[in-house]
Amino acid sequence: MPFELPDNLHPDCGPVAWLLGRWGGRGHGDYPTIEGFQYGQELVFTHDGRPFFHYFSRSWIVDEAGEKVREAAQEAGFLRCRPEGKVELLLTHNTGFVEIWYGEAADGKLELATDAVVRTESAKEYTGGKRLYGNVEGDLLYAYDMAAVGQPLQPHLWARLVRQ
Repeated sequence: MPFELPDNLHPDCGPVAWLLGRWGGRGHGDYPTIEGFQYGQELVFTHDGRPFFHYFSRSWIVDEAGEKVREAAQEAGFLRCRPEGKVELLLTHNTGFVEIWYGEAADGKLELATDAVVRTESAKEYTGGKRLYGNVEGDLLYAYDMAAVGQPLQPHLWARLVRQ
């Protein structure tokens, strides 16, 4: 699907402009403390001309045939664009976490690492993560590594999403 840069795009958002829009697809998840799974996902990045994007993601667990089994994670926040490809990501999760991420974007790639994680008393233990987003042949590929429930940082989620 073709993509055009918006006329009112803030210059600091240039390195992540390719993320704008609605993305959907399927991914895989695994971690030592859970059984592997497949999921469907929708990501939405919007903007209003200021130097940030609003971000929303929702996912659902699917079976081997790709049929929805149940709702899963949701997250919402702001991708704040700084000069020279620097980015800040503020995220809130339905599972009881709030995170601050820092990273860099260039050449169709966005890399982020957590700087701070705060969780509610009912949330599972989660201590940090790394995210990598890439524009590969016009699709959005990403990988998310997580440190949680006594486990060190390691792969948890990966997906390939297409522009909707």
